Amino acid sequence: MKITLLITVAAAAVLLSSCNTMIGLGRDMRMGGEGLEKTANKATGGSSGGDTSGAPVY
Repeated sequence: MKITLLITVAAAAVLLSSCNTMIGLGRDMRMGGEGLEKTANKATGGSSGGDTSGAPVY
Protein backbone atom coordinates (compact mmCIF):
# COMPACT_ATOMS: atom_id res chain seq x y z
CA MET A 1 0.00 0.00 0.00
CA LYS A 2 2.81 2.41 0.88
CA ILE A 3 4.64 1.63 -2.35
CA THR A 4 1.51 2.31 -4.43
CA LEU A 5 0.96 5.64 -2.67
CA LEU A 6 4.61 6.61 -3.14
CA ILE A 7 4.51 5.77 -6.86
CA THR A 8 1.26 7.70 -7.29
CA VAL A 9 2.64 10.79 -5.57
CA ALA A 10 5.87 10.62 -7.58
CA ALA A 11 3.97 10.26 -10.86
CA ALA A 12 1.69 13.19 -9.99
CA ALA A 13 4.70 15.37 -9.16
CA VAL A 14 6.37 14.56 -12.48
CA LEU A 15 3.20 15.14 -14.50
CA LEU A 16 2.34 18.41 -12.79
CA SER A 17 5.84 19.80 -13.05
CA SER A 18 5.92 19.20 -16.80
CA CYS A 19 3.08 21.64 -17.52
CA ASN A 20 5.41 24.59 -18.11
CA THR A 21 7.61 22.45 -20.29
CA MET A 22 4.66 21.46 -22.48
CA ILE A 23 3.52 25.08 -22.79
CA GLY A 24 7.02 26.04 -23.91
CA LEU A 25 7.08 23.19 -26.39
CA GLY A 26 3.72 24.33 -27.77
CA ARG A 27 5.02 27.87 -28.19
CA ASP A 28 8.15 26.65 -29.97
CA MET A 29 6.11 24.45 -32.30
CA ARG A 30 3.79 27.35 -33.12
CA MET A 31 6.66 29.72 -33.86
CA GLY A 32 8.32 27.10 -36.08
CA GLY A 33 5.08 26.53 -37.95
CA GLU A 34 4.59 30.23 -38.48
CA GLY A 35 8.11 30.53 -39.85
CA LEU A 36 7.47 27.69 -42.29
CA GLU A 37 4.18 29.26 -43.31
CA LYS A 38 5.82 32.63 -43.99
CA THR A 39 8.55 30.98 -46.04
CA ALA A 40 5.99 29.02 -48.04
CA ASN A 41 3.93 32.17 -48.64
CA LYS A 42 7.01 34.02 -49.91
CA ALA A 43 7.89 31.15 -52.23
CA THR A 44 4.38 30.90 -53.71
CA GLY A 45 3.66 34.62 -53.76
CA GLY A 46 0.77 34.32 -51.33
CA SER A 47 0.04 36.51 -48.34
CA SER A 48 -0.60 35.62 -44.73
CA GLY A 49 -4.04 36.09 -43.25
CA GLY A 50 -3.20 38.24 -40.24
CA ASP A 51 -0.78 39.18 -37.54
CA THR A 52 0.79 36.00 -36.23
CA SER A 53 3.84 37.57 -34.60
CA GLY A 54 4.78 36.25 -31.20
CA ALA A 55 3.46 33.42 -29.12
CA PRO A 56 0.64 33.76 -26.60
CA VAL A 57 1.64 34.58 -23.05
CA TYR A 58 0.13 32.41 -20.35
